Amino acid sequence: MTTLRDAAMQSKAWPFEEARRVLKRYEKKDPDKGYVLFETGYGPSGLPHIGTFGEVARTTMIRRAFEIISDIPTRLFCFSDDMDGMRKVPENVPNQDMLRQHLQEPLTTVPDPFGEHDSFGDHNNAMLRRFLDTFGFEYEFISATEFYRSGRFDDTLRLAAERYDAIMEVMLASLREERQQTYSCFLPISPKTGKVLYVPIKHVDAKNGTITFDDEDGQELTLPVTGGQVKLQWKPDFGARWAALDVDFEMYGKDHSTNTPIYDGICRILGGRAPEHFTYELFLDQHGQKISKSKGNGLSIDEWLTYAATESLSYFMYQKPKTAKRMYFDVIPKAVDEYHQQLRAYPDQTLDQQLANPVWHIHGGDVPASDMVVPFQMLLNLASVAGAKDKEGLWGFIRRYAPEASPETHPGLDRAAGFAVRYFTDFVAPTRQFRQPTEVERRAMEDLAGRLAAWDQPADPEALQSMVFAIGKDHGFEPLRDWFAALYQVLLGADQGPRFGGFIALYGIDETRALIEKALAGELAEA
Repeated sequence: MTTLRDAAMQSKAWPFEEARRVLKRYEKKDPDKGYVLFETGYGPSGLPHIGTFGEVARTTMIRRAFEIISDIPTRLFCFSDDMDGMRKVPENVPNQDMLRQHLQEPLTTVPDPFGEHDSFGDHNNAMLRRFLDTFGFEYEFISATEFYRSGRFDDTLRLAAERYDAIMEVMLASLREERQQTYSCFLPISPKTGKVLYVPIKHVDAKNGTITFDDEDGQELTLPVTGGQVKLQWKPDFGARWAALDVDFEMYGKDHSTNTPIYDGICRILGGRAPEHFTYELFLDQHGQKISKSKGNGLSIDEWLTYAATESLSYFMYQKPKTAKRMYFDVIPKAVDEYHQQLRAYPDQTLDQQLANPVWHIHGGDVPASDMVVPFQMLLNLASVAGAKDKEGLWGFIRRYAPEASPETHPGLDRAAGFAVRYFTDFVAPTRQFRQPTEVERRAMEDLAGRLAAWDQPADPEALQSMVFAIGKDHGFEPLRDWFAALYQVLLGADQGPRFGGFIALYGIDETRALIEKALAGELAEA
């Protein structure tokens, strides 16, 4: 009999493939630190966006997969680069004028524009932790500010001073000639202004671990590289952090991929072993532009959760991580329905199929049953024709369609009904465009209304679908999808819709006949 571990060692699901790469690091000897370290990085220059969540969700999936194939303990560090200088003011936060007065200061010394935390960095860190906690991620949060100031990074920083020339050789080879003249891997923090200074370094004392530079006012100063008085530029910082923490795995976006040799090289210079990497494609907004924390474009974390449950977002993140993803509101219904399709398929699948099913990775193998007896897309269409203002307005139809269902027995469906009404109100209703039927479409719809009036069987979705299908063929629609498109456009004001037999069964035979009659009378197109 195939065991779970045996199946996991053969699974082609990408989290297992990545987990096996990490395991190869320790084929001969377990890690000296006693655990395998997964890490994600976060730049808190703006409010956390959905891509940040994607990194933690996907890394967690790989971590869970690793725990199936190995007995080595694991940890996940979420590292916040909150000591970075604020180089520009994000467009989507209040008190912009105040923030402009603190440009180039470390994010953890910039005042919080929301007035809720000690600093802007603390505010954004809290936003990140709140969201990660919402999803129940197991992680350890590390602040770069605390990492530098506590001395935890000191040994690596002293080593960076000793091996300054080797680090600079790696960095200068990647820079334009003009930038080479002033570049240093060390960024002093001015003891006078508190700003992160991008200034030439006049001298690095490897023995004493100090750097000498001119402050903003021209005065020559010498600072120790330890104790949080100096930080590393972001590319050297990446590799130095890997060395200091002995990181085993980190994923990052495609925009970092050209820097991978730099990160790896600096990690090795500082005595570390480069981790396993995973490069994912970028998240795009509705216009195909990269999602940016500072611009606040694309879909935010809270916006997704306004219209769908958390698991649907995890499902979206699982899908094809090496393919660019357009993230806008219109991807939500499809993600919800596909997630529940996978839930329903899971119990009847073989072990190999279950390990390839996204829901195994979303739930860490503890996969719940779906209670969505009505698809989300169908709920949206129902909200449309029923004019529902709240989820209670949908439940009368749902109970008739599925008498065994109630908000108490089907809590996921109940939440989805609320999400559907909200989504319909905000996105579907403002864009609906009903049209009048053509003569051929009118005759077919009159036929459909007549057959519904004469229907004396149970409201079985498949039987109703077959009847609608037959009407399309009888009236010469070729291809048949043109018939269904006409139903959606004339009756629902949309280009796409649900399986129409299921919609009739849910909305009601008499109600659907009345809807057709309203449309044929021109009442929907005029509304």
